[in-house]
Amino acid sequence: MEKKFTFKRKSIFLLMLFSVLTFGQRALAQQRQINGKVNGAANGLPIPGAVVKVKGKTGGVSTDSQGLYRISAETGDILQFSSIGFVAKEIKVGAANVIDINLEDDLQNLSEVVVVGYGVQQKKLITGATVQVKGETLQKQSSTNALQGLQGLTPGVQIASTSGQPGEGMKVTIRGLGTVGNSGPLYVVDGVLTGDITYLNPADIESIDILKDAASAAIYGSQAANGVVLVTTRQGKRGQSAQITFDMYAGIQDVAKKAELLNSAQYASMMNEAAINGGKQPIFSNAEIDALGAGTNWLDEMLVKNAPTQNYVLGASGASETSVYSLGLSYTGQAGVVGGKKLSNYQRYGFRINSEHNFYKDILKIGQHLTYSDIKNNGIGVGNQYNNSLRGAFNTSPFVPVYDDQGNFFDNSKSTWNNGEANPYALMVLNNQNRRNTQRLLGDIYLVVEPIKNLKFRTSLGMDYSAGESNSFKPIYNLSIYAYNTVTSASQSMNKGKSLIWDNLLSYKFDLKKDHVFEVMAGSSAYRADGSNIFGTNTNLIFEDLDHAWLSNALNKNSAGIIIGGGPIDADRRLSYFGRLNYNYKEKYLINATFRADGSSRFAAQNRWGYFPSVSAGWIVTNESFLEGQKGWLDFLKLRASWGQVGNQNIAAFQYLSPITFDKVNYIFGDKEGVLTPGAYPSRLGNPNVKWETSEQTDLGFDATLLKGKLSVNFDWYKKTTKDWLISAPILATAGALPPFINGGNVKNSGLELAVSYKSHINEFNYSIGINGAYNKNEVGKIPTADGIIHGSSNQLYDNSSEFYRAENGFPIGYFWGLKTAGIFQNVDEVANYKAPNGKVIQPAAAPGDVKYVDQNGDGIIDNLDRGMIGKPNPDYTFGINLTADYKGFDFSLVASGVVGNDIVQSYRNQSGQYGNYTTRILDRWHGEGTSNTIPRVTDDNRNWTSFSDLYLQKGDYLRLSNITIGYDFGKVLKKSYLKQLRLYASALNVYTFTKYDGMDPEIGYGTEGFASGIDIGYYPRPRTFLFGANLRF
Repeated sequence: MEKKFTFKRKSIFLLMLFSVLTFGQRALAQQRQINGKVNGAANGLPIPGAVVKVKGKTGGVSTDSQGLYRISAETGDILQFSSIGFVAKEIKVGAANVIDINLEDDLQNLSEVVVVGYGVQQKKLITGATVQVKGETLQKQSSTNALQGLQGLTPGVQIASTSGQPGEGMKVTIRGLGTVGNSGPLYVVDGVLTGDITYLNPADIESIDILKDAASAAIYGSQAANGVVLVTTRQGKRGQSAQITFDMYAGIQDVAKKAELLNSAQYASMMNEAAINGGKQPIFSNAEIDALGAGTNWLDEMLVKNAPTQNYVLGASGASETSVYSLGLSYTGQAGVVGGKKLSNYQRYGFRINSEHNFYKDILKIGQHLTYSDIKNNGIGVGNQYNNSLRGAFNTSPFVPVYDDQGNFFDNSKSTWNNGEANPYALMVLNNQNRRNTQRLLGDIYLVVEPIKNLKFRTSLGMDYSAGESNSFKPIYNLSIYAYNTVTSASQSMNKGKSLIWDNLLSYKFDLKKDHVFEVMAGSSAYRADGSNIFGTNTNLIFEDLDHAWLSNALNKNSAGIIIGGGPIDADRRLSYFGRLNYNYKEKYLINATFRADGSSRFAAQNRWGYFPSVSAGWIVTNESFLEGQKGWLDFLKLRASWGQVGNQNIAAFQYLSPITFDKVNYIFGDKEGVLTPGAYPSRLGNPNVKWETSEQTDLGFDATLLKGKLSVNFDWYKKTTKDWLISAPILATAGALPPFINGGNVKNSGLELAVSYKSHINEFNYSIGINGAYNKNEVGKIPTADGIIHGSSNQLYDNSSEFYRAENGFPIGYFWGLKTAGIFQNVDEVANYKAPNGKVIQPAAAPGDVKYVDQNGDGIIDNLDRGMIGKPNPDYTFGINLTADYKGFDFSLVASGVVGNDIVQSYRNQSGQYGNYTTRILDRWHGEGTSNTIPRVTDDNRNWTSFSDLYLQKGDYLRLSNITIGYDFGKVLKKSYLKQLRLYASALNVYTFTKYDGMDPEIGYGTEGFASGIDIGYYPRPRTFLFGANLRF
């Protein structure tokens, strides 16, 4: 019995051993390393970064710089090869251990997806007007601001600098100005709503998608009247092998073009001429003028050369079988070209971590996006005429020295020429001793559940948190009889803000008989924002410098020198419900419909909800059988049409209420003087009927690819009407309170957009040419005021200057309102013969050399009735040019952008006084018959400049060579397995600007205040930059 049992055990053991050896050998025989190379079929060049994975399994690898890969697989597995811009391919693993693949160009970018509101969609199925710029393209622009990198790349989107000072923002206008209020777009970063993206390093961005038409933007409802900018930060990709990247550049900056000012001799001659023209004796003798020399060139003193700029980014990304990740660590530093690093400087430290983790075979996904930035900056004044440090350089005479004999800033108080003018360089230094620090944390955490295939529920909680502080120091100084400070002071401020957004989305994609494909999505969004600030100023400091500019360092206890304030930032609450339906039939007929309902705390209960629908349709004509014979030249043609409505709620909170103020409100009752009784009064009139602005837009367009993918054309026509503007009502001063907001006024923007690109190759030489342009017409409709006008501000161009811009029925927003000129009077006969139809001499007080104004209404009098539109700040045309080329390891790119059809108001000189300096343009003035018919004579009362006219205007057209880059990838020479790329490059930014504008920079994207724009009162210019950089991939 024992022997029988032993034999049985041995038999079982031998059988098990035989099975293990048999199946183990079989498994070992099947599981092996497959390697090969992935090339482009069109040119035979390797494709770096292509993803190779086993179908049905997680994980994967990516090709190196030579297109080589290595992956573990079994016989019978399906290998999937994919790369952006190429058609994906599948190959079954056979007996061979080497599998080389050629991927065909994706002629219509069929595999490419673009970001849309709350999701992504294949580019070929998009029915709205959108434009996408990849992060790689942005990074090649080597700009500190991602929006600046978009210039010249996005038709229909005008992007202009608000200042050349480091860290300043950009003005983004999508399809024309739609309001006299806040006209900026909505920014959405990884699904989180935010106000700007200057905190982002361009190297952290995967893509930027701009939703231009209402059908695309309507899913964001009340925030989308001015368009939507969707930013996706870098993500890890499934199937991607681990990768470490390092990108850097460093360079120097200089002012590209400097305005030329009069030197001392020229200035004295001009003062003499002004005195003589005013019937006075000359002020300076010829000998005195000869002895003056050049004097001080204040622009030379305030502008610096070789200001440094630098950027360093370390990144890591990759994936495992169940997770993907992407990390980034960055530093950006840029010094200003006005004042240098001590007065104008920007530093940004950034950290980013994005990851996603899959559980239960992708049934559950959990992930997060997180970007942190720490910004330290200081700067000079770049605002209106009273807060613009550079403006003083244009007005101060060259007579004033910079320093006295002891090396101190020169005190001009005892000047016998003009003791009211002060050293502008000293004012810039002494009045701009400040430091600012801002921390920003933006991101979200999300969960996606997919219980059955294509049925997804996604919930996310996003946050945008910011905290900032600043301090400044003002020393004692005396520079003139008007420019002095008698006591040291310190100012401090702190602020914080936080917004939370909770989104919930349920989506389901299904098909009927495989021909009818539906995708439905419903969702809700809850948003809340809160914040607070506190600030204070005190005087008489113990330690007198910026390092000790704290309130605790001040000794003053007199309330006259103390300023304290602060409080909460108005709370913002919104609740939204939205839905979207996508349908396509055989990817031939496309329909998209969205609807959003928004409730906002900024409106009274009866007007709290706004409703924003949209519908769009597309027809992929090339999928029709009747075009089968045209495939040789017409690869893809899609016709699009859309209509939608979006909203704007950008007014201050609680405008439907009348707030009560108690500050400095006292009353006297009875017969006794000086006995004050505290009181209160309504500080603003409320309007419970105020409601949303609404923008309605219609769009027609097409997308086409021709000549086997070489030529692509995108075209759009649009008409956008923004109505029910949120404007301040005109009321009489006797109302005793600030005016309420009302709805009224509308504007129509209509235009065309065209983008054409051509790409091809000659053997290993690849090249592409891209040209885009847009035309926009802006016209205000009916404004509900007595005169149909929203008036611009006065006192903007110089002291006590009059209104010069406005919005009015039938004209563009912010047009320049003034007198039109008809040349210069050359002699007394011309003055006498310039008559109205009734025989009246129009300008009887004029003299030869004075400007001739056009009597528009023919009544013989030059007054406000003769004023009209003499120019406009917004261009008719915007355009961009993009050239790229590469040959083996070399690459070249050029980006240019420009505008046509706008005007710039230039007002460097303060015309309220007689002593301000001039630019050398004044040398072409009238100084005798026939000497000039464009620039009038100089006078000590500035009579030809105190009435706003087209003398102030210059054409703002320009073509700017924004970026030229040449690089070489040494990784193709070194051919190290661990080194995918080692690219070194040289770039020039703001290389040259073709323009007739004689100021320092024609790209002026700001105004002095309100809805004004295109006004140069001393604009901080955008620098020209030369830099070297490197891109490393491991």
